[in-house]
Amino acid sequence: MSRRRQAVVLDAPKTFRLVEHVPRQAGPGEAQVRVHAVGISRSDRDVYLGRRPVPYVRYPVTPGHEWSGTVTAVGEGAPAPLLGRKVVGEGLRTCGTCAPCRDGETNLCTLGYEETGFTLPGAMAPTLVLPARLLHTLAPDADLTAAAFLEPAACAAAAVLKASPLPGSRVAVIGSGALGLLAAQLLCAFSPSELTVVGTSPDRADLSRRFGATAYRTWDRASGLADFDVVIDTAGATSSAHAATSLLRPGGRLVLTGIPVQGAEGLDPAQVVARQLSIGTAFGPSSGAWSYAVSAFSAGRLTPLELLTHQLGIDEFERAMELTCSGDPRVGRVLLRP
Repeated sequence: MSRRRQAVVLDAPKTFRLVEHVPRQAGPGEAQVRVHAVGISRSDRDVYLGRRPVPYVRYPVTPGHEWSGTVTAVGEGAPAPLLGRKVVGEGLRTCGTCAPCRDGETNLCTLGYEETGFTLPGAMAPTLVLPARLLHTLAPDADLTAAAFLEPAACAAAAVLKASPLPGSRVAVIGSGALGLLAAQLLCAFSPSELTVVGTSPDRADLSRRFGATAYRTWDRASGLADFDVVIDTAGATSSAHAATSLLRPGGRLVLTGIPVQGAEGLDPAQVVARQLSIGTAFGPSSGAWSYAVSAFSAGRLTPLELLTHQLGIDEFERAMELTCSGDPRVGRVLLRP
C-alpha cells in the first residue's frame, strides 16, 4: 500500500502522474470524504486508453467514480450528522430542478453531463469533495471494501429496474463481468424461473451460479438459447446488442446499459418492429437506482466481494491498469487503496 498521500492525474490517454494530494475544504453544501477504496471499471480503462467519447471525459482528470469512504468534514449548510458516517456517493452532478430530475430520472438532467472521475476530480486520491446531497449513508458496521462496488451495482440496478421482469420470467444477462453478475444477483429478487448468464470465458460459470444464475453459457455454446422474456446486455461489445435480439421471444424486452464500444453493430429495425421487441436503455444510475442498490446491499442481498481479485496502493496505478487491460479472465475487479 502507498505511504505517501498521492493522487492520480491523467493528463491525456496513457499519460499519468502521481501528485502530492492537497485536500480541498468542503464548501457550502459539500462534504469531504476520506476515500477507503476506489474501483477500476471498463469506463476507467477506456479513459486511460482514450476510448471514452469526448463529451464524457475531460483531461486532465483524477479518475475514480466507484468508491467508498467516511465523511471527515461538512461545509456550511450540509447536514452535520453526516460527519463520521460511512458513505458512497452518486457521480452524476444534477440540478434537481429540471423536469427529468423532478420525475426521478436524475441521470437525464438537462444541466449537461458532469461526472466524478470523468469531467470532475475523482476518488483516486486520499480525499474527495462532492455535494452532500449526492451521498448515501451506510450502516456503522458496513464493509467499506464491499461498498466500493455500489456504483456498478447502482448501474446494474438501473438496468434491472428498467427491465422489470415478472415473477417466473425467463431472463438472460449478457456479460459476466461485475455489472452482469451484480445484475444477476439483483434479478434474483424478481423470482425468475430461469436466469442465464452469457459470457466469454468458461471460467466464470461457477461464479455466475454463486451470483444467482441457474445456467451459464459461453457465446460459442449459446446457439440453442432463445425465447427469453427479458435480456439485459451489460457487455456493450461489438455485436452483443444485435445478438441479444436473437435470444428474445416475440414481444420480449431488451435493456442496453453502458456506452457500447466504438463500431458496435446496430439493431435491425425490421426485426425489432416485426417481432415487436421493446428496447430500453440505462446510462448511469438515477438517484432511485442508487437507493435501490444501497438498500439491497444493506439487506444482504448484494454480496459483491467475490468479484474482487486485487487490492493495490494508489502508487500502483499503472500496474492496476495493466491488470484491468490484460483481458486475463482470472482478473476480476481491481481496487486501489489511497
